Amino acid sequence: MREVMMMSMGKLLRAGTVAAVSFAATVSIAQEGTRPSDYRLGPGDSIKVQVYQSPDLALEARVSESGVINYPLVGRINIGGLTIPDAEARIAQALKKGQVLKAPQVNINVVQVRGNQVTVIGQVQKPGRFPLEANNVRVSDMLAAAGGVTPNGDDMVVVSGVRNRKPFRKEIDLPSLFASRGSNEDMLLIAGDSLYVGKAPVYYIYGEAQKPGPYRVERGMTVMQAIAQGGGITPRGSQNRLKLTRTGPDGKVMELSPRLTDTVQAGDVLYVKESIF
Repeated sequence: MREVMMMSMGKLLRAGTVAAVSFAATVSIAQEGTRPSDYRLGPGDSIKVQVYQSPDLALEARVSESGVINYPLVGRINIGGLTIPDAEARIAQALKKGQVLKAPQVNINVVQVRGNQVTVIGQVQKPGRFPLEANNVRVSDMLAAAGGVTPNGDDMVVVSGVRNRKPFRKEIDLPSLFASRGSNEDMLLIAGDSLYVGKAPVYYIYGEAQKPGPYRVERGMTVMQAIAQGGGITPRGSQNRLKLTRTGPDGKVMELSPRLTDTVQAGDVLYVKESIF
């Protein structure tokens, strides 16, 4: 009974993890007319520029791959990598330097974010590419934007990208990520990062089990818990007549007679034999 209760607690922990992902601080997605002050403009971003009391100088433009826009009467202005206020100041300076206006007041709205994005793929509810509107977006925020991890998702998320001009890869344990606030594992993301959540490891149970088939391997799961997850043993079966088939590190298949307290591993095949009585 204690083993079954432990398995239930494991399921609850995972449900809590998914809920924590789903209710983490949601990443704000750029909509027309937004202008987050700490967002840095990137290639592909579409912006709307307006100048106070100068409607003829209004402009809708897309930031080029080199971070440049072409502005009427001024020419090329490099705003890539700048925050919205800094980009407004640079355009105002260009208008003043070009003697277009003496004291221009420039306002920029982000129409569509294309440049600074993070990709989330694998076992999440809404895989795709999501914009980084701020400089403090973390792994938990981005998983929340993707709708959280699916029930078939693994407890690990792989973050890959580039740091210091070198390929970067980090595996993060999701239960640890949400075990306490301010976890160091909840790392900051930058443009170009990718998050991948793989499928959870499974084991297989068949023979005299109530519900034979594949099941998720919970962390620290024992043979007794594995049997309970399969609905228990039929009246014809015996918990004293179990066979476990496992592939070893060398690729060879082993047949074991497991104890109820033994730990189940990914890929294990558990067979419940008939009782001899």
